[in-house]
Amino acid sequence: MKQNNRDVLLRETASRAARYLDSLQTRNVAPHDEAVDRLSRALEDSLPESGATPEEILAFLDDVGSPATIASAGGRYFGFVTGGALPASLAANWMAGAWDQNSFSHISSPAVARFEETALRWVKDALNLPAETEGAIVTGATLANFTCLAAARHALLQRDGWDVESKGLFGAPEITVIVGAEAHASLYKVLAMLGLGRDRVVKVPVDGEGRMRADALPSIEGPSIVCIQAGNVNSGAFDPAAGIVPWAQESRAWVHVDGAIGIWAAASPELAHLTAGYEAADSWATDAHKWLNVPYDSGIALVRDREALHNAMAVSADYLMLGQRRDAIDFTPDCSRRARALEVWAALKSLGRRGLAEMIGRNCRQARHFGEGLMQAGAEVLNEIVLNQVVVAFGDDATTEATIKAVQESGVCWCGGTKWKGRAAMRISVSSWATTDDDVERSLEAIVAAWRQARA
Repeated sequence: MKQNNRDVLLRETASRAARYLDSLQTRNVAPHDEAVDRLSRALEDSLPESGATPEEILAFLDDVGSPATIASAGGRYFGFVTGGALPASLAANWMAGAWDQNSFSHISSPAVARFEETALRWVKDALNLPAETEGAIVTGATLANFTCLAAARHALLQRDGWDVESKGLFGAPEITVIVGAEAHASLYKVLAMLGLGRDRVVKVPVDGEGRMRADALPSIEGPSIVCIQAGNVNSGAFDPAAGIVPWAQESRAWVHVDGAIGIWAAASPELAHLTAGYEAADSWATDAHKWLNVPYDSGIALVRDREALHNAMAVSADYLMLGQRRDAIDFTPDCSRRARALEVWAALKSLGRRGLAEMIGRNCRQARHFGEGLMQAGAEVLNEIVLNQVVVAFGDDATTEATIKAVQESGVCWCGGTKWKGRAAMRISVSSWATTDDDVERSLEAIVAAWRQARA
């Protein structure tokens, strides 16, 4: 493609993308069935013999693809704890795509390596974590948990004289993994991938909000990992780190924090008390595409013991030319990887410390407003709203499920369903910079109207 044609194509891409984002305030949050069906029919073609032009492809993506998308980048999407992309982080995403850097090492991309060092330093600062902590920017919290627990596995087995990277787990000392009964499903996936087993975990009973009970902790013997949660996926509740971390560390257990959502509360002065004691853990995993509001996909693994993370992840080959400076390939599961660090840096640069705290605090206040409005309408809020999560039931399970369906079909907003305390419930997750107080009011009205429709 000639440069002139490429320039025209990129300008047209920016124009179409801007129109798409502008449309989110007025269009349905969920796409119409007709739009999805149209896209499905259009994609049934066989692989073409001759290629289409870039202009034709762009037009197809926007004209046929855009109407079939979920408007999750807008302010009235409250499903799956999805954050919208901040303008600066979206711009950085586009610039990173133009740069097309393979950011596995300093020599492969000096620019991205420097951005990554700064982004990780800023994240540690924002979350009040130890300065010596090493980090890795990965695809999401699942891989961040994997990265942290691989470092934990290395450190615990090395302490017992076992080189797990060389010998594997055959004949290795057993590692006990202790989790709360409300641990997130992705943690079990990670334990399976690491060879630590889904079914071998020791589950600690939880209270009515899903918090691990510090009065029900088991005894610890041998190499052990204790996984605590900052922000329950339903209630938003925090395990009591101040009562768990010292107990675990007395037995030299590794304490890992699954903080996909809630660890960002540490960046807000009004919410930081929720994370008291979490800074004493050994590792932390979080998502940047949730509350930091960068584009998908982006997660962050943080490990206090730099050597443990390095030894669990390092790779060597003569052609890689590693070792002059910090090389990301030695701290992440990925070899080739895109420049996610640019988006993390841009989000923090655009928000600053005060802006990050304000965004997190505002979303939590909006969540409380959701809860208050729904209770005034007669619905039953099932959780203590301590963070950005609201779990609500609308009578019996059938009515609640019908209400969720009606909300999604109305198109005004989008909320998902869950099971909480044995009941069907709607889960409202407020985690986007784009959500305004007007969005909350409009969504409240739509949810109450959907409930009336379900009862009728």
